[in-house]
Amino acid sequence: MPVISQKGINMPESPIRKLVPYAEAANKQGKNVYYLNIGQPDIKTPQVALDAIKNQNIETIAYSRSEGAESYRMKIAEYYKRNDINVSHNDIIVTTGGSEALLFAFGSIMDKGDEIIIPEPFYANYNGFSIASGVNVVPVISKIEDNFALPPIEEFEKLITPKTKAILICNPGNPTGYLYSKEEIKQLAAIVKKHDLFLIADEVYREFVYDGIEHYSILQEPGLEDHAIVIDSVSKRYSMCGARIGYLVSKNTEFITTGLKFAQARLSPPTLAQIASEAALDTPQSYFDDVKEEYVKRRNILINALEKIEGVKVAKPNGAFYCIAELPVKNADHFAKWLLESFDYNNDTVMVAPAAGFYSTSGVGLNQIRIAYVLNEDSLIKAVKILEEALKVYKD
Repeated sequence: MPVISQKGINMPESPIRKLVPYAEAANKQGKNVYYLNIGQPDIKTPQVALDAIKNQNIETIAYSRSEGAESYRMKIAEYYKRNDINVSHNDIIVTTGGSEALLFAFGSIMDKGDEIIIPEPFYANYNGFSIASGVNVVPVISKIEDNFALPPIEEFEKLITPKTKAILICNPGNPTGYLYSKEEIKQLAAIVKKHDLFLIADEVYREFVYDGIEHYSILQEPGLEDHAIVIDSVSKRYSMCGARIGYLVSKNTEFITTGLKFAQARLSPPTLAQIASEAALDTPQSYFDDVKEEYVKRRNILINALEKIEGVKVAKPNGAFYCIAELPVKNADHFAKWLLESFDYNNDTVMVAPAAGFYSTSGVGLNQIRIAYVLNEDSLIKAVKILEEALKVYKD
């Protein structure tokens, strides 16, 4: 029998999606499932993006340039300039989602056996991208007791070896919602310059920061031009997850030239989705103001309700739309399956993402879950009530 690759065997399951068959089975049993596991907003996609597709009269859906349509990249550059980030359209490569942007970045700066330092918990797919690229993740653990703040910079220094090529952060963070301060970005900038490393920032949630705090991009930090690589995406910003459009942004011309070779190998990003994404850049600021206000309401409702449950510990997010909750259970993976297979409250149950999959350190986060507050307020209240009732009867 032909043999599967070791890389394929080592590829982790998604903690976000692996429980889908259990949720489908629960639905077939007649249960109503509240989906708290995945960052799929229920916010409407901007009408200007939908109209751009609806009103197209093109007769051939052709390839675009490998780096993305020039008109689109020029509008992206204008968007960044409005956010005090000075880049040119030549500093941008449009990708098939933020996922492809990360894969291109890994492939452009690291070889097999190289190392990347990432504060954990982190976006679960960083593990998968690292395995696919033959790269080793070196984690720095941030803790729920510290609200998942950046670990002391000395902890990063201890881990740097000749194999270290980059530090990767998600800002604001998935799954924690943590927002890095300007001072923390400056600390990271100093260490990557000192050790001649890349600093990769996944900034796809930049638009969603709360409590009067401003987002500070690594592209705004002076002197970081050769080190900074930003991963971005339209998925969450415009509630266009299915468009699968992202982009790489960097002032490092050698990096962009290298990334373009990966882009050429896969031909081009989706043409119709680029048309919609280019139009989405005309979305008025009022759209984002309303969305932020909605997420702040949802966050406050969720955190307040979780804090009232006996034995539950939760970190308060300052950005994105996720939080990590620590539960009075031994194994959140088992608990999440049990919720779908064996429990309901008034014929309702919930689907959550076990947080161990957001760590690379074995045995960490076993009693934690990630919750995405992408449901309306009434649904969030009901979902947390289900969790509360479930924890009263669940036995490890």
